[in-house]
Amino acid sequence: MNGGEGNPGYISLAPTKLAESFAETALLARRRSARPLHSYDRMTIENTKMDGRWSHSIRETALWLAIACILVAAIGFSWNPTPFAHALAVIFIACAIVHASFLYGSRHALVLFIICTAITFTIENIGVATGFPFGHYHFAIDAGLPRIGSIPIIVGPLWFGAGYFSWVVAAILLDGADRRLVRPLNAIALPIVAAFVMTQWDVVMDRSASTIAKVWIWHEGGADFGVPLSNYLGWLLTSWLFFQAFVLYLSRRIAAPLLGTPQSRKLQLIAILFYVSIGFTHIVPWAMGQSGEVADAAGKTWQIRELRETTVAIMLFTMFFTAMLAALNLVKENR
Repeated sequence: MNGGEGNPGYISLAPTKLAESFAETALLARRRSARPLHSYDRMTIENTKMDGRWSHSIRETALWLAIACILVAAIGFSWNPTPFAHALAVIFIACAIVHASFLYGSRHALVLFIICTAITFTIENIGVATGFPFGHYHFAIDAGLPRIGSIPIIVGPLWFGAGYFSWVVAAILLDGADRRLVRPLNAIALPIVAAFVMTQWDVVMDRSASTIAKVWIWHEGGADFGVPLSNYLGWLLTSWLFFQAFVLYLSRRIAAPLLGTPQSRKLQLIAILFYVSIGFTHIVPWAMGQSGEVADAAGKTWQIRELRETTVAIMLFTMFFTAMLAALNLVKENR
């Protein structure tokens, strides 16, 4: 045996020295890692933070500019059913789907879109065939578009675009009811309020779209510049049906944590702006001073300027007032 093998102290001492060596190495590494940052290191970190904030600011500014451009174009041109207005309608629908994806998640947004379009295409086809629940009418424009039954394919997605933003506005008015659908009152109240918010849009736009633009034709006319009261009741019922379906789907899938966050407030503000923009577009033809006469399908003649002025007055005291209340509710929640 060599000298170390016969000495028990050698066996116990060697691991001890080795452990001490490791301990010293670890202590030295900790001291080095804990050393104060040099000015160069600090500047690098600060510059990285500033670059991140600057990049985020640029992206957010670009987003708001894009939204502003879409809204200005929608207000300026959506009132007249031209090909450009049709393109704006497609953009409007796409914005609703993207917005829903951010607010609820892409899978939930897709399901809401399917729910809305399935219900509205069904009700619209029943309406054209039987007169219930809107009254007797048919679509007279976009004959070249593909159809689902008797209804142009764009109609269902348009219901979703306007309906989704109406849903968000109603949820704001009810203090975030869409995130607390397990409460029975919210599950009952939100579809009803959202249906009224949605129907306000039709009360604003239907007389212009049907009596002047002839997008659809009311066979028997109606007292509201050629539009029957049954149309608005039909809108209320149809809107309530798919909003109630939204509640049934979302009630066990959406929780409350997003409420009150900066991201949620921005999304809610965007929804309010999109909602009110589809009402503001009717200011343009009124401000242009359009005049003349137009006849409905029943042969009754209406003054175009009176129709346009009535539309703006109704918009101000329905859609604009609703949007203003929702915006004030957002401000209140932010304080």
